[in-house]
Order: sequence, then structure tokens, then C-alpha cells
Amino acid sequence: MKLLEGKTAIITGAARGIGKAIALKFASEGANIAFTDLVIDENAQNTEKEIAAYGVKVKGYASNAADFEQTHQVVEQVKADFGSVDILVNNAGITKDGLMLRMSEAQWDAVLAVNLKSAFNFIHACVPIMMRQRGGSIINMSSVVGVHGNAGQANYAASKAGLIALAKSISQEMGAKGIRANAIAPGFIETAMTAALPEDVRNEWIKRIPLRRGGTVDDIANVATFLASDMSSYVSGQVIQVDGGMNM
Repeated sequence: MKLLEGKTAIITGAARGIGKAIALKFASEGANIAFTDLVIDENAQNTEKEIAAYGVKVKGYASNAADFEQTHQVVEQVKADFGSVDILVNNAGITKDGLMLRMSEAQWDAVLAVNLKSAFNFIHACVPIMMRQRGGSIINMSSVVGVHGNAGQANYAASKAGLIALAKSISQEMGAKGIRANAIAPGFIETAMTAALPEDVRNEWIKRIPLRRGGTVDDIANVATFLASDMSSYVSGQVIQVDGGMNM
């Protein structure tokens, strides 16, 4: 039997990148996939097709994850379409980098809204369903920046640190209901964004990683699958750094 057979996962911001990799991995392990993005465009439709190739049920939902009312409407629709919500991956995120003294209020507010408030919104909407089911796994996608901070990313670091504290708090509040909450903190991951970095910048990053390579989206998806499955049934309130040993 596959690790996530018969379970339904909601993954936010999953039309591309790490979120898409998690969706595909979950689907390969038998999970039905409901994913969100701001718009369900051609790219998101292609993601739907790739997920459906695993023989699972899948649907993409257009949603602004930072909007409280929209989020509750989407989760209600997912429950109606799929029948359950067993796994929630809060993956939606943006960056608007800048040094603190040059950072605008708009930059701060936008990052905190998308990265952190969205997780509150989805947890708020999904937890009542999970409580009735007497179980569920919540995974917040944080970052090593949320653990150690980073110059020029005060807004991003604060949002990612908040996701860790949120997971720990939810694990304490909801553990008696069989609901687990954990966070994943990726390090330097090979994506389209990091591929565009100058070679000297990339090399400097690699030198700081004991494993001497960047991570892949599959590295993150594998850890997410562990946390989503019953293999981690006694793991809650934890933050797992997936960074090749960069920040020990």
C-alpha cells in the first residue's frame, strides 16, 4: 500500500516549484491533491494533468491565500469535492527583499500576508475538519532564514520564523485531537530562481554546505511525504532543516 493512499492533501502555491514537487510526490504515494494558486492558468492546468497521470483525483483552485474569506470558501469547496482534508501544506510564499531601513511598509505587509497570514487562514479553515476526523498533518514550509535570519530579508525571515512558531503552537493546541503540525526549513534549493544567480554567488553558497551541493525540490518533497504519512505519527512540533548541513 502506498504511504498516502486514500488521503486528501491541500497544498497552497503548488502550480510550480517546491509546491508542485510536493504535489507530484504525494500523488505518487496515492494522495488526492487539491492545490491553490492565484490563478489557474495554463501552467496550473498542466500541473493538474501531471498530477492526474498518477491516477489520483486532482483539482486546482484559484485563490488568494492571504484572503481569510476566500480561504474558507476554498476549503469548504475542497471538502465538498474530495470528502476529507487529511494533509495541509502551507507552501504559498513570496519575497520582497530589501535592507530594513529601505524597506517599505508595503513590502513588509505583502510578505507577512502571503507567507504567514495565509497559513493562519488555511489552518483556521482546515482544523475543524481534521478535528471531526480525529487526525491530520499540517506542514508549514519555512526556511533556514526563519531559523537564523538573513540580512536584507527581515520581512521574509520574520514570516518564516512565524511559520515555525505557528506549527509548534498548533501542535500543542491540537495534539489531543490527533492533529500534528511541523515545519520544514529548506536551505539552498536548486530552482529557476537560484539558477539565475551569478556563478560566483552560487559557488559561495555551495562552499557553505557540507554536502557540497544545492538541494533539489525532490529533497524537500521526500521530507514532506514523511511528515504527511503515518511514518511520522509520533513527530509533531518539530522543524526539520533540509539544507545539506549548512546551518547546524
